[in-house]
Amino acid sequence: MASVDVRSVRKSSALRARGPAKLQATRSMPLDYRHSAKPAPAANGVGRRAAAAAAEEAVPAEGDADSPYSSAAATTEEEESAPEGGGEADSASSAAAAPRRSSPAAPAGPSSQRDTRWGDTSSYGAKKKQRVFCQLPNGDWALCTVITTSGDESVVKVSEGKVLRLQTESLQPANPEILDGVDDLMQLSYLSEPSVLYNLQYRYSQDLIYTKAGPVLVAVNPFKKVALYGDEYITAYRNKTMDSPHVYAIADSALREMKRDEVNQSIIISGESGAGKTETAKIAMQYLASLGGGSGIEYEILQTNPILEAFGNAKTLRNDNSSRFGKLIEIHFSTTGRICGAMIQTFLLEKSRVVQCAVGERSYHIFYQLCAGAPPTLREKLNLKKVDEYKYLKQSCCYSIAGVDDAQMFRTVTEAMNIVHISKEDQDNVFAIVSAVLWLGDVSFTIIDNENHVEIIVEEAAETVSRLLGCSIEDLNLALSKRHMKVNNENIIQKLTLTQATDTRDALAKALYASLFEWLVEQINKSLSVGKRRTGRSISILDIYGFESFDKNSFEQFCINYANERLQQHFNRHLFKLEQEEYVEDGIDWAKVEFEDNQDCLNLFEKKPLGLLSLLDEESTFPNATDLTFANKLKQHLDNNSCFRGERGKAFTVRHYAGEVAYDTSGFLEKNRDLLHMDSIQFLAKCKLSIPQMFASKMLAQSDNLESVPYRPSVADSQKLSVAMKFKGQLFQLMQRLESTTPHFIRCIKPNNLQLPAIYGQELVLQQLKCCGVLEVVRISRSGYPTRMTHQKFARRYGFLLEDVTSQDPLSVSVAILHQFNVFPEMYQVGYTKLFFRTGQIGKLENTRNRTLHGVLRVQSCFRGYQARRHAIERMRGVLALQSFIRGENARQTYSSLLRKHRAATLLQRNLRGWLARRYFVKIRKASVVIQSGIRGCLVRRCAGNVDLLNVLRELESKKEAEGDQILIKASFLAELQRRILRAEATVREKDEENEMLHQRLQQYENRWLEYEQKMKSMEEMWQKQMRSLQSSLSVAKKSLALDDTPRMSDSSVEQSWETNGNHVGGGSQLVPRITGREMNASISVIGRLAEEFEQRSQVFADDAKFLVEVKSGQADASLNPDMELRRLKQNFDSWKKDFSSRIRETKVILNKLATGSSGGNDSSPNSAKKKWWGRLNTSKFS
Repeated sequence: MASVDVRSVRKSSALRARGPAKLQATRSMPLDYRHSAKPAPAANGVGRRAAAAAAEEAVPAEGDADSPYSSAAATTEEEESAPEGGGEADSASSAAAAPRRSSPAAPAGPSSQRDTRWGDTSSYGAKKKQRVFCQLPNGDWALCTVITTSGDESVVKVSEGKVLRLQTESLQPANPEILDGVDDLMQLSYLSEPSVLYNLQYRYSQDLIYTKAGPVLVAVNPFKKVALYGDEYITAYRNKTMDSPHVYAIADSALREMKRDEVNQSIIISGESGAGKTETAKIAMQYLASLGGGSGIEYEILQTNPILEAFGNAKTLRNDNSSRFGKLIEIHFSTTGRICGAMIQTFLLEKSRVVQCAVGERSYHIFYQLCAGAPPTLREKLNLKKVDEYKYLKQSCCYSIAGVDDAQMFRTVTEAMNIVHISKEDQDNVFAIVSAVLWLGDVSFTIIDNENHVEIIVEEAAETVSRLLGCSIEDLNLALSKRHMKVNNENIIQKLTLTQATDTRDALAKALYASLFEWLVEQINKSLSVGKRRTGRSISILDIYGFESFDKNSFEQFCINYANERLQQHFNRHLFKLEQEEYVEDGIDWAKVEFEDNQDCLNLFEKKPLGLLSLLDEESTFPNATDLTFANKLKQHLDNNSCFRGERGKAFTVRHYAGEVAYDTSGFLEKNRDLLHMDSIQFLAKCKLSIPQMFASKMLAQSDNLESVPYRPSVADSQKLSVAMKFKGQLFQLMQRLESTTPHFIRCIKPNNLQLPAIYGQELVLQQLKCCGVLEVVRISRSGYPTRMTHQKFARRYGFLLEDVTSQDPLSVSVAILHQFNVFPEMYQVGYTKLFFRTGQIGKLENTRNRTLHGVLRVQSCFRGYQARRHAIERMRGVLALQSFIRGENARQTYSSLLRKHRAATLLQRNLRGWLARRYFVKIRKASVVIQSGIRGCLVRRCAGNVDLLNVLRELESKKEAEGDQILIKASFLAELQRRILRAEATVREKDEENEMLHQRLQQYENRWLEYEQKMKSMEEMWQKQMRSLQSSLSVAKKSLALDDTPRMSDSSVEQSWETNGNHVGGGSQLVPRITGREMNASISVIGRLAEEFEQRSQVFADDAKFLVEVKSGQADASLNPDMELRRLKQNFDSWKKDFSSRIRETKVILNKLATGSSGGNDSSPNSAKKKWWGRLNTSKFS
């Protein structure tokens, strides 16, 4: 958890460093610091260095500070903490600060002692909770915090939580947190190796791979794609909306200075293999092409990269795309600032890679791309094989690169060749030579005599080489197995041994490929030639190998390190020139800074006649010279040189500016000679292929200018100069060109050898920083005034520390701040526009500023907390009052809405129920009318069929009206009436069955109700029983009415019959009751009204019950309570039932009175017996 916390703090501080100046250090202050204003008494024997170191550090506080300006409290703490530290801690505490109001011109001791304060790598008194760097057992530097200090030892805690006990002298001071991750190393208060390493690692962890070191841009290879490129970034740097370190910023600065000053510019990119030099150069070219494009030539310039990478880059153990040559791309601009052309110059191609590769590496990319991507016609023409079948390629056992498609890259190369105007014929010739070089490695020899002389074996390899180059087998055999020599004007033919023939074959292959590479560069330059458009203004991009030091260093490292020595001298001169110009422009006192010049090392290489290059060139001219004789000659002549040391055997050591490098002279002479005999040149001249002929013509022209040397083979060397001397000449020309330009430096750093992202090796990075000269830049800047700040920025950042501000002028404010805090005059210089500080001075001011801001923030936090709490309480009260009002209003509105809805629902229910009741009433009434009409019609039709009976009845009625006498009925007619009564009862039963069907339908609705509510079941059953009881009562009433009507009609018929027969019927017991028509009609109307009311009310109750069942089951929508409505319906039914029952009983009583009143009180007659039966029948019916 400790490491995570540290990283989070660092990240936040780095982000703050890019924010406004007033807010950068607000949260980076330690909580236990407070301002120290009053000096403590100095202890005896305290050195100036310890006092100055203590003055730069903050005073730890044990408790809360009453005020950031409390000098009494600070003095007490210093006196109390003095005995805790001991040793240097005591001296540091006793001399913590000078008096605030003392004179700034007070003597500070000898200048030699003052200079020790400038050193940021010297030991100092470690203080509690101070950030320092300590060196771990593995050699890495780690940021840690001092826990305690006792004597010469200090206990520190590293970020991982581990606690270590180390010597205090071994600790290095760390910069304030505000300086973590700064984008310019010159802004660091302490310029030491651990500080530089930590700052680069901090930025690298956040994918900020670019950092400035004064005039130098340090680029750390991320080994992954980072979102720092593209049109948006190009536009931002062009419009100056971004100013962070970047390759775009370097290219933009070069372009602007070229236009402004009309001086040629140069961008020098260096670094070891795998550091990203090639990619950095391409990024710079892309920016220049984007800003200076428009004519189309910029696209051709960009397309030269695939060609040069294919023919000049290879996979090494350190880099998958390593440039095996140096190159200078000179981009020319017109008067309007547009690109009008370019020229490319190459240096020291590694020809030995053509014939020999280490295991795990590859030869040049073009060999693998041709074998993988050549179309079938070209493959057949060149007789190509697989890459693992060629001798030159299979010796490394590495044929591919992860993530790279060689076939696709071959198509990219051919497209680039078309763009730079290399014809199709020349492309075919180029690929033919590449294939011939591969087949040359497969040419084998056979021994022809006892002296080990050889000849080539005529097989597929030799035949293919002859066909591709356009020569005969005999010419090839003569060039590889024999050598023509001229001795004393005599031509001698010498047969070659197997070793000599193999070396000749390999030399021919190397020369053929190197000449092809030079020819390609010439063709590209012709395509990019400026012509008349040249204005003399250009930007040169130098992509050259960096300083190299391996376990075994050979001739290539010898030349590379010599070139870096020359570039380092150019770099030093330019650096001091810039420093001096800035000091002079600001009008400060400037004394020339002495630095360690590398001129002695350059003299070791270049001095004549006893320099390394001269001795190497001299030894290369002797035919019997060996690498051992060369090493011995170096030891003999250079052993007294301070930069040279001889080693055992063939080795020697050179002390370069970046460190000592041991070289092995094995192969030095052979590589320096790089011989190609005249036989090989003449062989190329005889070839029918045009490009080898051009190679031969060029070599012969150089050979003609070669002075004859008696001890050399007559025509054994085609070169005027050795490789080393030729490289020296190219280097001098390059330096002359760079001296006439304004240089911009980019140092590429490789963070690890695994070529993986997010891995940072401190030892490897530190070695490269030394080799690239970055630490030298830091050292030189430390000797001057590395920290610079404008008057405005300084006054804005530290002006609030002044007690009395008498002027608003930034210069006056700045000087007042320096005087108030007793900064020694030799520690700073006041310029016209800037303040220049020695190392560590900003850290002291920053600590004071942080302590003051901490006190201010504590007061502000308390006051703001009080204000916030008071404001919160007031707002809470207001919110509560507002909430209560709003909630009350909402409740009232809700109640009003619910009330309106309830009233509307009640009204709707009332109207709906009335409509349903009316509809049901109409329906029942119609059904009753239909039933009544049917029954009445049936009765009328049945009675209408007996005409005699009707006549008798009419006669009886007429007699009743005329006489008013009683009618006597005989027994036979009573029997007939009984039969008719039975038929009428059958008809009534049929109607009852129809009525039962209607009741069954009602029962179905009642059953649905029983499914939803069990409690309602008993109530419904009671209701149905009562309904049946009423129905039976009504049926009995109907039957009684029918019986009363039938006897009346029967009596009239009997009376008429008796009168016709002449029988006399006596009065008294022989007569039946006489019933008047008015009483019978009244009875019928009462029973009819009861029946009609029964049907209507039955239909209403049934419809209401059905509706409540549907509401209860959810089939109908209504805002009412089904249970309450059901209880109300039951109450209504009960009340109606009681009323209806009472009326039925009254009707029964009336009917009984009518029946009993007609009998006249005579119970002994037969009619009396019939009436008793009628009474019993009626009684049983109504019971």
